[in-house]
Amino acid sequence: MLADGPLTLQEFGLLLISVLASSFGQLFLKLGALQLGAVTSANLFSHVISIATTPTLLLGLMSYGVGAVSYILLLTRVKLSVAAPSASLIYLVSVLIGFFVFKESLSLPRIVGLGFIILGVVLLNSR
Repeated sequence: MLADGPLTLQEFGLLLISVLASSFGQLFLKLGALQLGAVTSANLFSHVISIATTPTLLLGLMSYGVGAVSYILLLTRVKLSVAAPSASLIYLVSVLIGFFVFKESLSLPRIVGLGFIILGVVLLNSR
């Protein structure tokens, strides 16, 4: 039977690895996409080929792989109804990466939305 209470330290560690690896995957994919430039119908084929040869994009895909493996390991220990909403912390980390790395705006509605995500994860993982 899968755990139904709060996450254990090991389960939280798996969640943290999954969230951070997936979020950094997004960071590296964005950095790689900026290196590629905009995709048009004229350069579509070359851009697809470039994905396989751009180190930053490959690092992003590998980060996603680490995130997926740790998430699968988490799913062997906790219920999907706990793991999936907890993984929404990826949104929080991704917005923070966007703000600090890419200087994206962080409006009040976004901050409130992130607060709701955090509150929801806390409520899901409490008794």
